Amino acid sequence: DVVSLCWPRWSRTPDLARFSYVRMKYLFFSWLAVFVGSWIIYVQYSTYTELCRGKDCKKIICDKYKTGVIDGPACNSLCVTETLYFGKCLSTKPNNQMYLGIWDNLPGVVKCQMEQALHLDFGTELEPRKEIVLFDKPTRGTTVQKFKEMVYSLFKAKLGDQGNLSELVNLILTVADGDKDGQVSLGEAKSAWALLQLNEFLLMVILQDKEHTPKLMGFCGDLYVMESVEYTSLYGVSLPWVIELFIPSGFRRSMDQLFTPSWPRKAKIAIGLLEFVEDVFHGPYGNFLMCDTSAKNLGYNDKYDLKMVDMRKIVPETNLKELIKDLGTSLETTFTKKVTLVFLEKKTCQLLCFYKILQVFPIRFIRIRA
Repeated sequence: DVVSLCWPRWSRTPDLARFSYVRMKYLFFSWLAVFVGSWIIYVQYSTYTELCRGKDCKKIICDKYKTGVIDGPACNSLCVTETLYFGKCLSTKPNNQMYLGIWDNLPGVVKCQMEQALHLDFGTELEPRKEIVLFDKPTRGTTVQKFKEMVYSLFKAKLGDQGNLSELVNLILTVADGDKDGQVSLGEAKSAWALLQLNEFLLMVILQDKEHTPKLMGFCGDLYVMESVEYTSLYGVSLPWVIELFIPSGFRRSMDQLFTPSWPRKAKIAIGLLEFVEDVFHGPYGNFLMCDTSAKNLGYNDKYDLKMVDMRKIVPETNLKELIKDLGTSLETTFTKKVTLVFLEKKTCQLLCFYKILQVFPIRFIRIRA
């Protein structure tokens, strides 16, 4: 009887030990999952807050608008009626803010420049922002004729001595007249001058009648709104980053092939790309060079017509030559006369730019990985 009474308690001892082991294992992996998940969320939130500064951008622009410094067709909707909304953040650089947006129930893409850089940064745009003080030109008292001369000189430096620059100046004045009252106010002129420092804005104005260029919807200061592109992924399917972490690369490639447009539609997109290259390379106001030909800059609409998503790295040929001359001279003085030009960032210019530059400058390129 004593044995029978003790036997059940002894038999339960392995079960209790096994239960305790399973429980500890469960608690450990639960704690590990919570820790890893919290760390991922923290990293993503930190990255988001660093890259996505739409509230700061809106505050800067609206402060300038409410004090009468700048003006434009999007200012009232952004700062007064608040019918221009910032949606999903698409920014890849803190100083180049990019958002999906809604303006009076119309979808668009909002782009805003957060800071002025007095250096050539090939990682953001192939152009230096030379204005240290934001919206300091033109100054009060500048006549329309003087402003036209300023714009003409800027175009001559960017595009070269083209014979039809006067037509482009008049086109810019038409675009700058946001309220369409036939006159360009000082605020509108300041906004237009800030935007003309950006190659993408200049291209949208020059190619405003071309089907592959997004249409300019409006601007306020150096913030501008362009029409959205229905499909921003040239091939494959876009997935949330959480799902991307757990998908093997081989399976991901199979998914991209599955969701790729059919061959006739691919051919239509490719023809559109050739037409766009023809538009920019033999444009009405000089040649432009595409210095980033990656697929992330291309998209298409529901009719499979090519649409450019990002044109910030399409630069005027004349302007690029001058930048390379200046950069080469600076680096040559700093390091050695045998090295003419050093690119510190990978993928600085693609083959098209190298080919055109080498035609003009018999110079030696050395690439250093950052």
